Amino acid sequence: MARRFLTSRLLVPDARCGAEQWQRVMLNERVSRHIASLGPSRATAVEISGEAHARWPWKGFTSLNYPEFDLCAPLSDEHRERYDVVICEQVIEHVVDPTAAAANLRALCAPSGHVIVSTPFLVRIHELPMYAMHDYWRFTPRGLRVLLERAGLTVDAVGAWGNRNCIIGNFDRWPAYRRWLSLSNEPDLPVQVWAFARSPSPRSEAELR
Repeated sequence: MARRFLTSRLLVPDARCGAEQWQRVMLNERVSRHIASLGPSRATAVEISGEAHARWPWKGFTSLNYPEFDLCAPLSDEHRERYDVVICEQVIEHVVDPTAAAANLRALCAPSGHVIVSTPFLVRIHELPMYAMHDYWRFTPRGLRVLLERAGLTVDAVGAWGNRNCIIGNFDRWPAYRRWLSLSNEPDLPVQVWAFARSPSPRSEAELR
């Protein structure tokens, strides 16, 4: 019965964009709250393969998109330590080398700047071969923390959200959120995982030496 309800396109229509997806409601709320706390009008930001956060009143905003920008490739000097906020949402599962990607997220970030990463966990494989977008990885909250810490970032918070009904709803499509759909969280069934991290300040790096 539950599956019949959750797969009904009349009661649970398809999302028209990522912002409408049921699986991203709590993620979007947490990320928006975090960005607001950073004071975007005083910060420059870069978003990897997207422009969902261009709407914020940044001092400056840049979008770096694949294939022109490859998050796993050596970083050019023009982008190194340039941005106060680095945003990488729903990308890290699609890169060939997540360790190199995490290192570049840190390298993009100015000293004492902020890195925001989100990635799905309990969702189906999703690929767009025509755009060379393949699906390689899944990270638990603990795994995402380790990935970022090994890149030299300080992880301030890791979060996750999901429940079994949302997992069922995502079996063959990305359903839109409606108020009758549950936003309760089952911690052992994360659909979305996120982390908020910081690049070390010059002083803290000097102390480590």
